[in-house]
Amino acid sequence: MRPLLLSFALLAAVPAEAAGEAIARAKVVMDTPQVRLADLFENAGANGARVLGPAPAPGQRYIVPVAQLAAIARDNGLTLVGGGPTLVERPGRPIAREEAEAVLRQALAAAGAVVGAEARLEMQPFTPPTVPMGVTPHLIVEDLSWDQATGRFAATLTAIAAGEQPARTRLAGRLNDLVAVPVTIRRLNAGTPVTASDVRIVRLAPDRVPADAVLDPAEFGGQVLRRALPPGAPIGQSDLGGRLLVVKDQPVMMAIEVPGLTVTAQGRALENGARGDMVQVLNIASRAVVEATVIGPGRVRVTPGSMPVSPPNDRRLANRRVEPNR
Repeated sequence: MRPLLLSFALLAAVPAEAAGEAIARAKVVMDTPQVRLADLFENAGANGARVLGPAPAPGQRYIVPVAQLAAIARDNGLTLVGGGPTLVERPGRPIAREEAEAVLRQALAAAGAVVGAEARLEMQPFTPPTVPMGVTPHLIVEDLSWDQATGRFAATLTAIAAGEQPARTRLAGRLNDLVAVPVTIRRLNAGTPVTASDVRIVRLAPDRVPADAVLDPAEFGGQVLRRALPPGAPIGQSDLGGRLLVVKDQPVMMAIEVPGLTVTAQGRALENGARGDMVQVLNIASRAVVEATVIGPGRVRVTPGSMPVSPPNDRRLANRRVEPNR
């Protein structure tokens, strides 16, 4: 550690009396903001309470060289006897991050920010100011700037303690007001109907939530997914393809259009489908699998010229009803 030559501005020379012998202390631990003669020397004599200058800032230290100790002793009617330099240190405690965040939240709220209980302050790096041990300082936020669009802020945190120089540090970061959003609890494939049992509520930073995210699980109501989603993914309105009108393995009415007529037949859905989806349907009579368009609850339309996905057997359409086209 490099010696620090102090400027003891309050030191005043005293008339020389019978010089007493003084021994410089090797180390001094201060609990006050000022250094006195008796702090540096044993046998300081009648002038022991004389203030020599400021103590180190809380959490700091300095060294008083031997030459300066000899001069201080001489100016106070003492003779320095032996010894080396004196280390003067002052314990301190850093302001806890939680203390800083508490006053910063109050300041941001006063500036118009929405600072909910779940809002997260990103504040890195954080260099805390240091205050004397056993002291509860008054903390204030100065020079606050806050951008509502991005949530970014900058400010100065000042710690004020009686008899001390204010301790300041610069704060910068971003305020994220977390959003409660449903996310998938497992992988969901395309075409899967989504219900409240398929999601759980988590809190995410706004930049992780899609602009069209569904925030109320009741809105899913069995709507099907347009694309597969991994576990932990928010679900946006654009991910949903409407509610199921045709359910896999459930019976459907097939409307098979031919020129001038609409033939209806019983079928069984092989896939889930929302309105407008193309699904595979088994014709119960012919056992052929065809592609059809979902047109209503339990109803599909087989387009003219649609080829079977799998060839039918020898059985023809049975129990069919022929209706004129409307």
